[in-house]
Amino acid sequence: MIAQTIQLALAPVFMLVAIGNIMNLLSARLGRVVDRSRELQTMHGETDGIAHDIIVRQIRVLDRRIHLIGLAILSLVLSGLSIGTTVAILFIEELLASDLQRFAAAAFLLAVALLMYALWLFLKETRAASAALRIPADYLELDRTI
Repeated sequence: MIAQTIQLALAPVFMLVAIGNIMNLLSARLGRVVDRSRELQTMHGETDGIAHDIIVRQIRVLDRRIHLIGLAILSLVLSGLSIGTTVAILFIEELLASDLQRFAAAAFLLAVALLMYALWLFLKETRAASAALRIPADYLELDRTI
């Protein structure tokens, strides 16, 4: 029976691998955003007028992105902990010969819900990044044919 429990525990473990990969991606994005925010913070005191307003606007977008990435990472960590709880429950159930299927299912569903929330936050962060990087229409010169 323990072999069957190990087989049951494999699916959640594969989910842990996916969570780890997403966390790695988010950590890299967070690093780039933090580096850019430090650069803009340096420029903040050196600008005035319209240039200063542009810097402040960019800093606000970066602050929002940092917040979204932080929430996504938190959600992924909690999802990973729920996966670990699921696996532990499966083994405890086997060792104690008790029925803990509902608890295992609840922990797994919580993990999936947290993963989906993290992916939603990731989508919001990438949309915020894309919106901030839009090229102004003046540079596109859309009124002329090339």
